[in-house]
Amino acid sequence: MRLLSLNLGRAAAVPYTDQPQGLTGIDKRPVDHPVLVTAPGPKGTGGSGLAGDAVCDLRHHGGDDQAVYAVAREDLDAWERELGRPLANGSFGENLTTEGLDVSDAVIGERWQVGAELVLEVTGGRIPCRTFQGHLGERGWVRRFTQKGATGAYLRVIVPGEIRAGDAIRVVHRPGHGVTARMEFRATTTERDLLPRLLDAGEALHPEALAQARKYVARQGG
Repeated sequence: MRLLSLNLGRAAAVPYTDQPQGLTGIDKRPVDHPVLVTAPGPKGTGGSGLAGDAVCDLRHHGGDDQAVYAVAREDLDAWERELGRPLANGSFGENLTTEGLDVSDAVIGERWQVGAELVLEVTGGRIPCRTFQGHLGERGWVRRFTQKGATGAYLRVIVPGEIRAGDAIRVVHRPGHGVTARMEFRATTTERDLLPRLLDAGEALHPEALAQARKYVARQGG
């Protein structure tokens, strides 16, 4: 398992985002130099966990629980076959393009060591948005991405560190509850009956998903 590509984005003006300033950093491009990864701070104030990476819409992106976004190269390859077009590393706006790691089915709370120091923890899956659809230029993309459920994974920073493309990735901790990033995505989008299962992941879950699951259970009288 390794970090195939390390990708950073710069703020750019585009016509397809509802971000107030019309800017997005979704167009991530591979870099060949080391990058420091740290916890960026609370959502709404902190952006990306990667130095030099732009996050423009702080309402929905960035912050400690979405500090890093990872996508498996294998999932990009599957989309290439389905869409009939090449997808470069970084095409999904991911910071980390991995190889040999099942990212979408990573367990919430699973921890990865990337390189010598950095430790990341899986918090949940990625919700597709208008900006993502505009960036890909595919009609009906939000629906297609949601149906497939290969969400990639958001991660928080447990131990900061410097990484670069080619670094090894090791799973150093995997909880036994079985709640995956894919399951969290399905529960919070199309299969709300799965929401009670998310509680098994506890505080490792993204706080917004955890609150949603607790609210659902309370309404059901559970």
